[in-house]
Amino acid sequence: MRLSLHTDYALRTLMYLAAERKRSSIQDIASFFEISRDHLAKVVRRLSQEGYIRTVRGVGGGIELAQNSEDINLGELIDRFEGSLHLLDCVAVDGVCRIQPNCKLKDVFAEAERIQREYLGQHTLSDLIPSGTKLVELKTDAAN
Repeated sequence: MRLSLHTDYALRTLMYLAAERKRSSIQDIASFFEISRDHLAKVVRRLSQEGYIRTVRGVGGGIELAQNSEDINLGELIDRFEGSLHLLDCVAVDGVCRIQPNCKLKDVFAEAERIQREYLGQHTLSDLIPSGTKLVELKTDAAN
């Protein structure tokens, strides 16, 4: 499985907000991770639409978690942002391969996908935040 940049930025944004435990700006997060502010703005819009964050306009505004980090399931978030994560088309669609009716590869990949979904579904955003550690403490200088 390879997640899209959109999903990557969504996870980073949620991790940042959960670790910092305060209202932040798109610019704060983009600067922290050294990522595109414009792309992040699109991700934040989607996170807001999905109910993961809330946006506050005006002076003192910004973005903040709309749910407790313990309630944000990684498997559900990834499903919402990625949609289908099938390793091969044959896992989800019949008739895409001449040997599909007798091929065991489909079964192996279907089981791998099931295990992956189950594993991600067992974790929440709070599992990604080291206890007692600020995210900034995890950041290293790229020059080192």
